[in-house]
Amino acid sequence: MKTNKINNNTQFGINTSLGLGLKAASKVISIQEGGSGLSHVKFFQDTMTGLVPKAVFARSKADLAENSFLELAESGLVYYCPTLLGENVFRKVYSKGLNSSLKQKLSIPAVELLKSKVPANKTLMPVKAALALSGFAIPLIEFTLNYIKNLMTLKMFKQGNFDNIANLDKSNKKDEILNKKVELSAKKNIKRAAAIFGGCLAMSSLLITRGRNLKFLQNISEAILAPGTKFFSKNPKRERFFNKYFSLDFADNNGKLTMSKGQLTSCVLVGGAGYFGASKDRGRQNFLETLFRFPLVGFYIITGNELLEKGFNKLLYKTGKCKELVKKDLNVPRLEELKSLTQKIIERRGGDYDNLYKKLLKEKLFISSVPILFGIGVMGFFIAGSSNLFTKYRYNKEKALQNKMI
Repeated sequence: MKTNKINNNTQFGINTSLGLGLKAASKVISIQEGGSGLSHVKFFQDTMTGLVPKAVFARSKADLAENSFLELAESGLVYYCPTLLGENVFRKVYSKGLNSSLKQKLSIPAVELLKSKVPANKTLMPVKAALALSGFAIPLIEFTLNYIKNLMTLKMFKQGNFDNIANLDKSNKKDEILNKKVELSAKKNIKRAAAIFGGCLAMSSLLITRGRNLKFLQNISEAILAPGTKFFSKNPKRERFFNKYFSLDFADNNGKLTMSKGQLTSCVLVGGAGYFGASKDRGRQNFLETLFRFPLVGFYIITGNELLEKGFNKLLYKTGKCKELVKKDLNVPRLEELKSLTQKIIERRGGDYDNLYKKLLKEKLFISSVPILFGIGVMGFFIAGSSNLFTKYRYNKEKALQNKMI
């Protein structure tokens, strides 16, 4: 074994002396990788990433107000509602009939519980399914946000016509018939979402009271929490896919309930229905702009960012870059793991701890910066700017055709 050459002023597990730039960049990455305890910072960071580009390209005060409302509300849903509703409200209510041991196991993903095949599953699964159904409030709220936004714009700016809101039609004339249609549609769909949530609560109550003893409720619980395991157990690839993207089960964050990938998917899909419905109410251009923007953003939110990270890591692995961090499985150590990794490398081949740690930290920051910059540059500024330009182009082209026909 090689002799360790360690800087005498540095001990493992103690921060090395970093410059101001590295410290600041490290803080950003720690936020990206942090858990629910950093919800406030993540809320601010992601809201600004989405809102700043839209604010830059805002076409009117109404357009700016709408985008500000949506970005703030959607970030609040993602970073606060899972803990607020799932952990602090429904978990406390639904777990009252469980003993202390089972209460602690409520955060364990249903997929893991089903693998263990323990008798406690008959008690836990219905309670977890009730939690998941109650948590469906989050995508339902997402669905209503665009209708609430339409009502807000009607109230504040007396406008329901997207052509005026997007400053395409400079006349700023009021279309009272359209305004009334937008208002009625918004109120109807908000009530519809409330009714669906009422059904979810009723089903949750049935699962809590009868789920342990009725086989069909056990089956429903498994379908809600682990659809891949329930329907595709003989096909591992499909099983993983459906469990990951279509399970309504909460994720486990150190024993606490947080939003899972499946819940995020449901937010995008159910929220998408609200996006398209609310935009259709306000005119053709609003609908077409949503049709251009939403599939791109929705795909990126659900899986695009993950695919980008894996693709970039694969490129680094093939080219031999950052080889201490990017291995064959393409997983990159978390920021908190860099010190122990540095120690292992030093013990294996020697070297200066400070210099190696700083080198690995810079590589880590480089790897992590690509999806962040892509999110800001492409999914933020490019999508916001290009969707506005295409909308204006379509509107002017259609107006020119209409004038020719007159």
